[in-house]
Amino acid sequence: MKARAFHYVRPQSLEEALRVFAEADGDAVYIAGGQSLVPAMALRLQAPQLIIDIGRLPELHGLTADVNHLRIGATTRHVEILASDLVRRHAPLLVEAAAHVAHPAIRNRGTFAGSLAFADPAAEFPAVALALDAEIEIASLDGTRRVAAEDFFLDLYETALQPGEIIVAVHVSVALPGARSAFDELARRRGDYAIVGLGVNGLFEDGVVRRMRLAFLSVGPTAVRARTAEELLVGRRLDAGAIREAQEALDADLSPMNDEQTPAGMRLHLARVLLGRLLGRLTR
Repeated sequence: MKARAFHYVRPQSLEEALRVFAEADGDAVYIAGGQSLVPAMALRLQAPQLIIDIGRLPELHGLTADVNHLRIGATTRHVEILASDLVRRHAPLLVEAAAHVAHPAIRNRGTFAGSLAFADPAAEFPAVALALDAEIEIASLDGTRRVAAEDFFLDLYETALQPGEIIVAVHVSVALPGARSAFDELARRRGDYAIVGLGVNGLFEDGVVRRMRLAFLSVGPTAVRARTAEELLVGRRLDAGAIREAQEALDADLSPMNDEQTPAGMRLHLARVLLGRLLGRLTR
């Protein structure tokens, strides 16, 4: 199939983009990388009358950091995150996750905020945003607001974005001394959607866990924090007993879905395996 005919506009500023959308009476979509939108249009799952290209707006691009936060511009591409020394220094979990995103062709075009806005439960970056306690900066004609990642992902492909709003940037706290992180996923082939994936972000002091974030992907309609397992680990050393108890706690945290290829029980088992593997890495 082919996409239906549409009009195309490339605004010169964020304000213009927001205004053009408002004038389209809801029959418009934004495009930056297009890795989700273009296939959807080709299948006629979406058929907007107007495409608003925000991919070259300077307000939405780039990587910067101050003493406390790393700012990731919305249209920063996956490959830029993967290659950035700034990100590797301040949020290494993002770099680890970026290496697992699909294939090079996708990483070269796909944008960071595009992945968050699409909110695929099998995507890497929504889970990492949860693990990093990220804040999503969102613009509308009424101004800007920030939404915590845990409040941003609402349901399957559903987010806190309102019609016409644009993600401007994502803000994450810079890694503190004692921070350790790890990411991995299990898939049938490299680049396939993960059967299960996990981002771990911990803070340690003298070998004791002071804070822990465990964010899973491909185990529900959204990325999921394993809060029971997180709380169980705080105040403890990551010895074999603590790791085993955290794995057992996933029964209370996760309710994986069945599909034609992977039963829910198998997905939960693989989540336990992955958790044990990544927590083991943090002890090295």
